[in-house]
Amino acid sequence: MELDRISNLPSDVMDQILSGLTLNEVVRISVLSSKWRNKWAMLPHLVFDDHNLSTQTGTTFENIVDHVLLSHIGPIHKFVLSSSHLIPTRAIDRWVLHLSRNSIKVFMLQIVSRTPYRIPSCFFSYQDITELELFNCVLRPLSTFKGFRSLKKLVFISVTLAQHVLENLLCCPLLENLDMTNCHGFNHLKIDAPNLRFLSFVGGLADVSLQNTLNLVVVCFHLTGTHYRQACASSSNLAKFFVDLPHIQRLTIDGFAAQYLAVGDLPGRLPKPCVDLNFLRLLVYYNDLAEILTTLYLLRSSPALEVLHVTVHEEEEEEEDVAVDEEANSWLDNLDDNRNCSFPKLRLVEITNFSGCKAELDFIRFLLLNSPALETMTIRASSTVASSIVLKNLLRLRRVSSAEIIYLDLVL
Repeated sequence: MELDRISNLPSDVMDQILSGLTLNEVVRISVLSSKWRNKWAMLPHLVFDDHNLSTQTGTTFENIVDHVLLSHIGPIHKFVLSSSHLIPTRAIDRWVLHLSRNSIKVFMLQIVSRTPYRIPSCFFSYQDITELELFNCVLRPLSTFKGFRSLKKLVFISVTLAQHVLENLLCCPLLENLDMTNCHGFNHLKIDAPNLRFLSFVGGLADVSLQNTLNLVVVCFHLTGTHYRQACASSSNLAKFFVDLPHIQRLTIDGFAAQYLAVGDLPGRLPKPCVDLNFLRLLVYYNDLAEILTTLYLLRSSPALEVLHVTVHEEEEEEEDVAVDEEANSWLDNLDDNRNCSFPKLRLVEITNFSGCKAELDFIRFLLLNSPALETMTIRASSTVASSIVLKNLLRLRRVSSAEIIYLDLVL
């Protein structure tokens, strides 16, 4: 007989092959030989989703998951449940309880439900978990819960949890990746994670505290609230936000985050420069002097900056905006020591939703006069801009480099 090379592969190699197949495919190849027969029931990684699992007539998604878990032999290290099927809450509770008897390391739950799914208390015993992803859930652990000691990656989308629960989760010595989108139940993002490298937050907040986050390299900060202009603080949010970000490399300031950073007494420069920051994306409201100065102070504290993306924030005009606009148009006069500003490594600039107002033109002029290495500046105008007037103004601007200015589809 011809040698069955596949069936005689080492166990770890066979497991690696099976891990790349869907559950349906693994079950099918169990008929190859006796060595493969029970392999499907020994997989440590279980993924139940609409792509990897197809239901047959008379068999529900719930029945399949029940059968696999009851027939499973050995530990389960990874459990993924992502389905568009409406699964009864009692079934999910049953599976979560079953998994609590395993050394689960990766847990991902994204399901369709009429109301947010409340995570059962037994889930908080998963103390070996390293990756956690939840969608549309509610977390209400017992008061004795102090977080997951081994957690390295946390992804929450539309998750509701109280302030103290969030702080227990984020005070984690091993956490490396944090991604939170539209979560509720708290108003203060307080992070104490010495190994954190990637942070993305989208949602509403009153305040942010980054402590012991010296290893953060990528930050996306998108605030959805609009109340920051009325906030009063003697200390600077801008200085406080960056004090524990000495090695930041890529930064996105979106939504109303620039408003939040502009609160308080603005420093002319950050207490410590962002010497590694090379990519910056900003959404700025150019009718607000504080936001413009916040942008400039951040820019001149970033000597390694190479790529800059700026989106002009449009807002409905109000009566009080007239006075603010006049102040914003003179922002260069409020920038102390503006002649010593230089962006020696800035190569690429993109400005989106450009409206052509004086404050924006002054910002472009400022960049052109202080960016000797600039190669390309792309300006994407809003639909309300009179192109001929804008082009005339842009042509008049001096530059210290041979930068190419691209305005829509026209090259100047």
